[in-house]
Amino acid sequence: MGWLTQKTLQQKIINDPYYRFQSFEEIAIAAALGIKINVNQANVDDWLRLPGISIHQARMLVQLISSGVELLSIEDLAAALSLSIQRLKPLEPILEFSYYHPDSFLTPVRLNPNTATIEQLLEIPLITPQFAEKIIIQRQEYGKYQNLVDFKQRLELDGQMMSQLMHYLQF
Repeated sequence: MGWLTQKTLQQKIINDPYYRFQSFEEIAIAAALGIKINVNQANVDDWLRLPGISIHQARMLVQLISSGVELLSIEDLAAALSLSIQRLKPLEPILEFSYYHPDSFLTPVRLNPNTATIEQLLEIPLITPQFAEKIIIQRQEYGKYQNLVDFKQRLELDGQMMSQLMHYLQF
């Protein structure tokens, strides 16, 4: 890769947080720039930045991690994807494997408001018994909440309240 081409590529990578890497050479450039993907906090878009990761694999990893499975090494990631370690090894420079204690504020328990009981909802800060009941009634009368926007609109929440609650909800 020529110097000018590499400089242009570096600028693209720096300026586009969703840039999809096309090769392991681009992964190496991104790693040299200090770009990391935190495996245990990555979303589908993060996973799709990596060459060779499909939408199906990305969604499965996000679901697995949100259900409490922690990936602490490239070996764990390989096992989760049913791939060989050698296939994933070139991605390792950009991957960050961090452990988060379950009681850490960085890993709040996330509940699905479509399946949570009143008791479970009351474990979320800011949710009062009346609000938990309203969540359940809305769900029963109008069906499942589709996403955070639907949840906010149907429950008539202000932006500040939703900003705090969104860390505890998953759909």
